[in-house]
Amino acid sequence: MPVTEDKGDTMGDRQRAALAIDIGGTFTDVVLVDGDGRLYRAKPLTSPADPISGALVGVRAVLERSGVRPEDVERTVHGTTLATNVVLERKGAPLAFVTTQGFRTAFGLGHYARHESERYDLMFEAPEPPVPLSHCFEVPERVGASGEVLVPLDEAATAEVIGRIAELGVASVAISLLHSYANPVHEQRVAAMCRERLPGVVVVASHETWPEIREYERASTTVVSAYVGPIMATYLAALEDRLHDLGIPGPVQVMESSGGVMSSSHAARRAVFTIESGPAASVVAALQVGRACGIDNLIAFDMGGTTAKAALVRDGRADITHTFHVGGKGSFGGRSGTGMPVKVPAIDLAEVGAGGGSIAWVDAGGALRVGPRSAGAEPGPAAYDRGGTEPTVTDANLLLGYLDPGSFAGGTMSLRPELAARAMGDLCRQLGADEPVVAQAIHQIVNANMAAAVDVVTVQRGVDPTKFALFASGGAGPMHVARIAEHFGITKVVVPAASGVASAVGLLGTDLTVENVRTYPVGAEPEAPAVLAEVFAELAVQGATELSVDPSAAGLVREAFVDMRYRGQSYELTVPAPFSPEGYEDVAAIQKAFFRAYEQAYGIPHDAPTEIVTLRVRVTQRVPRRPIGGAARAETDAAKGTGGRPAPGSRRRAYFEELGGFAEVDVFDRERLVVGDSLTGPAIVEEPEATLIVPPAWSGTVDEAGNMVLRREYAEEGR
Repeated sequence: MPVTEDKGDTMGDRQRAALAIDIGGTFTDVVLVDGDGRLYRAKPLTSPADPISGALVGVRAVLERSGVRPEDVERTVHGTTLATNVVLERKGAPLAFVTTQGFRTAFGLGHYARHESERYDLMFEAPEPPVPLSHCFEVPERVGASGEVLVPLDEAATAEVIGRIAELGVASVAISLLHSYANPVHEQRVAAMCRERLPGVVVVASHETWPEIREYERASTTVVSAYVGPIMATYLAALEDRLHDLGIPGPVQVMESSGGVMSSSHAARRAVFTIESGPAASVVAALQVGRACGIDNLIAFDMGGTTAKAALVRDGRADITHTFHVGGKGSFGGRSGTGMPVKVPAIDLAEVGAGGGSIAWVDAGGALRVGPRSAGAEPGPAAYDRGGTEPTVTDANLLLGYLDPGSFAGGTMSLRPELAARAMGDLCRQLGADEPVVAQAIHQIVNANMAAAVDVVTVQRGVDPTKFALFASGGAGPMHVARIAEHFGITKVVVPAASGVASAVGLLGTDLTVENVRTYPVGAEPEAPAVLAEVFAELAVQGATELSVDPSAAGLVREAFVDMRYRGQSYELTVPAPFSPEGYEDVAAIQKAFFRAYEQAYGIPHDAPTEIVTLRVRVTQRVPRRPIGGAARAETDAAKGTGGRPAPGSRRRAYFEELGGFAEVDVFDRERLVVGDSLTGPAIVEEPEATLIVPPAWSGTVDEAGNMVLRREYAEEGR
């Protein structure tokens, strides 16, 4: 999976290496690329009690295999689910919240919506916000929506509030005053007073985090950042220290939710930007593969041990949202109205609790269900022999013959089929069915669960999934991807080399990025071009400053966007705008882009007066790095095939419903396949960290970029 064509630097006679660490709920993926572009990987189990220790196991393994010296690692990139887990598990830092007088209860009231099982619950109680009402404070002040000071800040009353906060012993303070996006003068003063009076306490102000309209969403974003920030700062400092102890120099870069990376210091200050850090990496991997093999439209599908994610790549770009929800109970976590809204840029994902560790169970009505509860890494599926006793998707796949019990997770683990069968036994008795039938049912149900995530990012948004290729990544993704494609009639599936650690490989293809925003309502009046040019230029300079680069530096990429709406409407759509500090002569071109976006989103064409509400600038600093020219090759110069129809490495009994049950099928070693090799299903293709299942009626070919491309033709009446 090529990352880039840029050439890296050298250090004397030694070429430097790059390291990526992606910590998931069940496995931690570690990838190292040496100076020659050779890729080494490890997939140890995640240690829930100490995730860093599990990561270091993988780091030591790739250093030993590669022979790379720790001091030759020039770049370390990290993807983490820490921020999400902190919110989901309600284990954030104790904090206080400060807002404008009269709005103390607004954040607690929120916009919560009931999800399916709560809809008819007469005893329903909304979940408690992360900051209790007893820790919410208000200060006398008022700024108008246009930035005018209506009520001056009462500093004496503010000092009294800060004194009360000091008595609580909180770790952080979130400050979100009314309309501070328009004029932050009062919020700046309150933040300064807090930092002066509360040494050691993290102070997060909304104008520094995300100065955008909508009181509740801006407050929620600020609270989430303050809730996660101290824990993220401690975690990243510990990770850097322990990497330094191994001899790996330099700071850690952290994947942010929109697909770029930021410095660890920036991530600690703006922790809310890392909420979707882990899931974003798999979409970045899909983008890289798409560019390498000329596919602009992809559905990125990633399935690990705990969750499965889906996202859309259109015209070579991932869909980005600027409002999502975290900590909700709905089917897809980010469902509007559940959890807490977060207004920061993030790749638009649908996520479900469906992974290899998802537990199968029978509900009160006697129906078989799979997930969302997961066995995780501890104890893990029953076949792991780590104390798990409940049947999981991995146990079912093992009993179906899809997994080799002796070479799981890169050969670091052996699976125990007899333990999987024992765990499945009680389920079979409850359902009155044989083991293969129940295992196949589990496989089909989890496929349907994951297809629902694909449905969210395609069908439910008016997008025809058959016009897209389905990209598979994650340790379990290739095992299920063809069946999910069949659900929609998708005819093309792309499985990259090193697919089991594709998210970690994706981390190495990222650049340093930062996005800044300013709410600045402006119509299409004659002065609009000058206003856009001025604000865009200021935001670009701010972004360059945060990246610690010269705003005029070569290689600095600046992208501008606006949030636009029809006059009289309450919500906006984000559309791109040309970045031109010299001015904007044709605001009508931006309007036309909005008209197209509105018709695509709602199916209704309009040509009515519009207004720009918010301006955004994303600044990207390209990071020099080497191509992974050998991502598709083995870590050693193993013998390769000769092209055409390769010889299978072995045969194995596997279950395919089309064949009436179990049948002997060919098993291929992915690392011995070369460009041009082809095969037909049913077949199994194994690589160290993942297994690809090729069902009957599918065929596969290794393309020029080293990807396994699966294709299926459908009869017209069967689509």
